[in-house]
Amino acid sequence: MQEQANPPVPYRQIRALFTGDTVTVYQACRPAIAERALAAGTFVPPFSRGRATWIKPSFLWMAYRSGWAGKHGQERVLAIEITRAGLQWALEHACPSHYEPGTYADHAAWRHRMDITCVRIQWDPERGLHHEPLGHRSLQIGLTGQAVNRYVDDWIVSIGDATALMIQIRDLAAASRLSEARRLLPAEHPYPVDPQLASVIGMAS
Repeated sequence: MQEQANPPVPYRQIRALFTGDTVTVYQACRPAIAERALAAGTFVPPFSRGRATWIKPSFLWMAYRSGWAGKHGQERVLAIEITRAGLQWALEHACPSHYEPGTYADHAAWRHRMDITCVRIQWDPERGLHHEPLGHRSLQIGLTGQAVNRYVDDWIVSIGDATALMIQIRDLAAASRLSEARRLLPAEHPYPVDPQLASVIGMAS
């Protein structure tokens, strides 16, 4: 019997580890911030609420962005479980970082959306185990202003340290033990987004 091929991944799709109530996102930070956040169960100083905070549902995109937790200031990678209601709010108050014809009627409509929202989104090439760009896109979410406050005060359910896992997967990938590395990856699945919201965030149907 011939094995069925997996269906192609949509060009833009949110893929994440999630439950009925929560979704896991990743954030890289300095050790001092990570240690305080792990102890407090949320972000506290030296974390700054005044800066944009970027969260990523994709483990492998976080691995690429942080250099497998090797870049300066990104030596610790946290797995942050937030409420799905929080993610919904973020997407409802989001605007793409750059104007894209087809997502908004014109540049002025996009600019207006930028002015009234506090969440930025970017669709970047998803990455493989060797940081190679894949043919589909992964979502980054940038929180500013009241979105950061909601994230820190209301959305976070738990914070775990994913640094050791990231380094373990890095070492397996470097040794070409790809099957073992893939087995350790978080089980990310397509995250449901209603069509109207998908159009607002420029997500392919």
